[in-house]
Amino acid sequence: MLEWLSELNPTVQALFGGLLTWGLTALGAASVFFFKRIEKHTLNMMLGFAAGVMIAASFWSLLAPSIEFSEQNGQIPWVAPAIGFLLGGFFIRLLDYVVPHLHLGETKEKAEGPETSLNKSTLLFLAITLHNIPEGLAIGVAFGAASLGIGDATLVGAIGLAIGIGIQNMPEGAALSVPLRGEGMSRWKAFHYGQLSAIVEPIAAVIGAAAVLLIQPLLPYALAFAAGAMIFVVVEELIPESQSSGSKDLATLGLMVGFVVMMILDVSLG
Repeated sequence: MLEWLSELNPTVQALFGGLLTWGLTALGAASVFFFKRIEKHTLNMMLGFAAGVMIAASFWSLLAPSIEFSEQNGQIPWVAPAIGFLLGGFFIRLLDYVVPHLHLGETKEKAEGPETSLNKSTLLFLAITLHNIPEGLAIGVAFGAASLGIGDATLVGAIGLAIGIGIQNMPEGAALSVPLRGEGMSRWKAFHYGQLSAIVEPIAAVIGAAAVLLIQPLLPYALAFAAGAMIFVVVEELIPESQSSGSKDLATLGLMVGFVVMMILDVSLG
């Protein structure tokens, strides 16, 4: 199968990587057919796990290769990673400003972004969708880097990144669909919202791969951009939500486990 995948265009590879993460999100969202609610301590641990995976992926799969690529190209090693990282954070902050959304566990009155008449379910969906964008970009950039044969970037490593992000998407899908079910939404509708939140990932993955293939010098910036966007989401959303109401130790342990799982995937497959 790996040989078959290696023969495909990198944008198609990225598309498959994004579809994998979307499929695993749908699998997590399908838990709504078995549970009507998630205990708060379980939800906190799930969000902590997702944060750990994203932190590890940001360094091992994105920032470290960005520094390496810059050095190989004769550039000052930290310039492109620093610029790209900051731009990624500013990008998500801009989306936060222009797209109305609501974080898990908050009342509609605490919705962020411009004022809107959208219902709470839609606002929750938009919040999860926003932080799936940098994950999709990260996958696309990883596949693009592997196709260019730069540094230690490999197809297997890109697949490992997609698997890691997909694993942490499973609890995210459940974290959206099950609370929606608890608020009275039908199981099928709650599942639909949960899985649909990750449909942006295949799209962003294709964009990320195409960008680095068309403009190769963009690669170290693009890698760091995806890392910065992911870290912004972790610090601004996932960690505060996981620590918001009790079970802080479980949430922290979940983060550490998520970090280790992603680190093992990256080191063993990268």
